[in-house]
Amino acid sequence: MRPAHLHPFIAALATAAALSLAGCGAVAQPASSGTASPAGVATTSPATPAPATAVPTTTAGKPSSSAAAPAALATYTFPDGKLSFKHPADWKVELFTGDVKPSTSRTATVYDATGTKQVTVYSGLIADGVTHPVTRTVFESAPVPGLQKQPAPAAHYSFYVDRMDTNSTYRMHLTAGAPQAGKGMALDGIIRIGKEVLVAEAQFIEKPFANDAAAKSWLAGDEGQAIKALLLSVTYR
Repeated sequence: MRPAHLHPFIAALATAAALSLAGCGAVAQPASSGTASPAGVATTSPATPAPATAVPTTTAGKPSSSAAAPAALATYTFPDGKLSFKHPADWKVELFTGDVKPSTSRTATVYDATGTKQVTVYSGLIADGVTHPVTRTVFESAPVPGLQKQPAPAAHYSFYVDRMDTNSTYRMHLTAGAPQAGKGMALDGIIRIGKEVLVAEAQFIEKPFANDAAAKSWLAGDEGQAIKALLLSVTYR
């Protein structure tokens, strides 16, 4: 609150009044602990103020957060300038092209900061597909924004498990349309882009997860989210 300004003429009277009222007047509290009156002036209660409750503070007045800052990203663009994707800045990409000149196929292999192969992205004129009956459990699937203008069915990022007999095959890749749960056929993962095809897939080791719960836990972690983001970022112009 602002201190009162006394007129010189009544200074002596004010001093005497202050002495007579000592110990029985209202106790002024900091403005931050008062309530705003209709006139916009902070008011206080004549009662002794309750002990202040400590409020956590953060550097520079910013709210505290346990969430990690988003990782820096880099963009990799294929030599044709049309196909691209984003990846963590500390990951690296190696490009392999076929022996035919001009090249009719290109494979970008993405390695994480430890040198572990994580994703392959292929574009070219041909791609092989193999299919067989499976029973599928779908964990999640979502359209890829940068591929929605390409021929239908629309490209989706998908993470699921196919089971055949006692074998479980976990896959995270781009699919033509959203994969369907239940009995069906294995997906080839071939996406049409312009006059070529695209295949983009996470490179899992054999039997990467002990069970579905382990697969979901991995997806929620940093590595799973980084690969998911990479596949969702694939763009063709």
